[in-house]
Amino acid sequence: MNAINNLINAIAAKCHTLSWTLLRVLSSAMFMTHGYAKLLGERPQPFLGGMDFFGTDLGINMLWVAGFIELLGGAFILLGLFTRTAAFFAAVLMVMAYLSAHAAWFPTLNNGELAAMYFLVYFAIFAKGAGPISLDAMWLGKR
Repeated sequence: MNAINNLINAIAAKCHTLSWTLLRVLSSAMFMTHGYAKLLGERPQPFLGGMDFFGTDLGINMLWVAGFIELLGGAFILLGLFTRTAAFFAAVLMVMAYLSAHAAWFPTLNNGELAAMYFLVYFAIFAKGAGPISLDAMWLGKR
């Protein structure tokens, strides 16, 4: 059993960089599709008007703001550029989405699984950074 654990640990160590990059790139590509639909889809959100946020009228459509963060922030995270800042905004957006659009505790009952999973992914990316295969790493010379 120890030999199997050693083999699995060796394989995992070799896959670490690739798996982190795939998580960052694929989650961000999927995240961007939500922003694309909000900003450029069949029924794009207007910049002004629309939903109030927690009872306050900011004059700005919060769905437009969400689409902007999803599309542009997702692109930054996908490229690994300004990754921690973009991931911070994406994680905060997903907390706000969960609390405003999925305001019940159990995610499978309120359709909040995707917001919860995106929050966890972007919180982890915020905490760890883009990784060695990213523009941040190339720009800062950490590759």
